[in-house]
Amino acid sequence: MSGGEQPGLLPVEEALARLMRLAEAAPIGETERVALADADGRVLAEPLVAGLDLPPWANSAMDGYALRLADWQGEPLPVSQRILAGSAPGPLQQGSCARIFTGAPLPAGADTVEMQENVELEGDGRVRFCEPLKPGQNVRPQGQETRTGDQVLAAGTRLGPIELGLAASLGVAELAVRRRPRVAVLSTGDELVEPGRSLGPGQIYNSNRRLLIAWLQRLGCAVVDGGILADDLGQTRAALGALSDVDLILSTGGVSVGEADFLGLVLREEGELSLWKLAIKPGKPLTFGRYRGVPVLGLPGNPASTLVTFGLLARPYLLRRLGVQRVAPLGFAMPAGFSWSKPGKRREYLRARLENGRVVPYPNQSSGVLRSAAWAEGIAEVVEGTTLAEGDSLRFIPLSEILG
Repeated sequence: MSGGEQPGLLPVEEALARLMRLAEAAPIGETERVALADADGRVLAEPLVAGLDLPPWANSAMDGYALRLADWQGEPLPVSQRILAGSAPGPLQQGSCARIFTGAPLPAGADTVEMQENVELEGDGRVRFCEPLKPGQNVRPQGQETRTGDQVLAAGTRLGPIELGLAASLGVAELAVRRRPRVAVLSTGDELVEPGRSLGPGQIYNSNRRLLIAWLQRLGCAVVDGGILADDLGQTRAALGALSDVDLILSTGGVSVGEADFLGLVLREEGELSLWKLAIKPGKPLTFGRYRGVPVLGLPGNPASTLVTFGLLARPYLLRRLGVQRVAPLGFAMPAGFSWSKPGKRREYLRARLENGRVVPYPNQSSGVLRSAAWAEGIAEVVEGTTLAEGDSLRFIPLSEILG
């Protein structure tokens, strides 16, 4: 990678493609086995292959009566057995039916279940079927969901409650997952103060640190808190030198070519650094480089810029290093509840919510206003060079798609 600033504005798609190539060149390949209880949010390292049929035997989808349809000529049938879920029934006696409950195994010889609402009980205990019957109705056949040897989940799948439930249904107690990425989080600038301390002249509280640490933990990362780097060359060198055994250094603010950019200076001296000027708003400056071989990703310092660039670029980069293939958030075409009369040169991501089925942006879209994201339900994408009238379609990305 060449050092220095790259000319022009880089389209979002090109920036993401570059990050994907960089991620694929530095995969986190180490694996570990964890119990299902500890696997939520982790990334599957090996395919999950079914070791049994699901369901393992044909069973009833209804509370009702099981019969062999060929034995039934329209006459009432005697009940020869009662089958509960968890029981092991005997073969169905010819010319009879079985009382059966949802999830219970079908007795050998039965091929049809009629729900109890469609039968009448005769005085002698026999069952009259009142509706036409079809073979196989209300029966879940063996292997309906999966067969032994089927690949149920691919390697690279992010595990959530549904995937863990599926693994449990196959009797799997442990899964092989990629180890957690170790990410060092750094903030830069003398103006930053941690919450709980008093503010001095010209100082602000550091919101990005808490935002990113919580977000990284949601992504299953092990976070190394590098704190705030003062605007001092010696302290910056010492702080970076103290970082060891991490997979990524993630910084916010200050990695540029400015006079007080000590982080950028150290990275250039002992590694490599490129500044990407993105065609995106908020979040124009983004940096990528390496420090002593460790990838470094520098995000802009304004909170809304940090939010957008981490969600759309840094998050996919981390997931791809873990082997996840579908890293782009799902977006939905929704009608705009506002107009956009001036086409911009950069793609804009507006903090917005849905009101009456339309996308409505927060009134103040300043990159320093994090409250806009707390109010919002998603981000609305306004493509560069376009205008919008109310009702025109645009892409809306729910925050739930990028925060998890």
